[in-house]
Amino acid sequence: MENIATLFSQLEPALLEEIIANGVVKTIPSGEILMRTGQFIKSTMLVLEGSIKIFRENEDGGEFLMYYLQPGEACALSIICAAKSEASQIMAKTVEETTVLMVPLGMIDKWMLDYKSWYHFVLSTYRNRFDELLTLIDQVAFRNMDERLEFYLKRHAKINNSNTIALSHQQIAEELNSSREVISRLLKKMEQRNMVILHRNAIELI
Repeated sequence: MENIATLFSQLEPALLEEIIANGVVKTIPSGEILMRTGQFIKSTMLVLEGSIKIFRENEDGGEFLMYYLQPGEACALSIICAAKSEASQIMAKTVEETTVLMVPLGMIDKWMLDYKSWYHFVLSTYRNRFDELLTLIDQVAFRNMDERLEFYLKRHAKINNSNTIALSHQQIAEELNSSREVISRLLKKMEQRNMVILHRNAIELI
């Protein structure tokens, strides 16, 4: 619990005390589903450690990556669903072992009224996710797949603070809603242009 004040330093001390008193800390293994489409949300998550992938899933099980949640962030869409008692329209899965603080629904509404810092935190969370989704829409609507792939790799490297991306071509294809053959071909072109170095199940950005 000692890192909560550091990660969420914008929140008032009294609010941080309430978060610690009412929240439940959970450590979740890598690759575990935290939220499913159609599920009703009774709490929201504050990320303390690790990383969570937020995505949409079609009827065939295909994934479309929306964004990642990092330490110090909350899921805006789960806050909305919890506040309005609506079913989730997204999926959430841990990318690595992740520790979250589960905050019950009742406290979310109470803190919106009692603490200005929580109100601004929620608004900031909405705004950041909205900006990310606008960027994603721009990539899908106006960019070719090679540009989307380059954007994806750079974003993944920035999020993980590493130029080595430990993903297979198949995993990347699933997240970009493409095929492994297309991704492999584009990565080979990027390698020929000295943009990346291809390793087995990993890609190194130059």
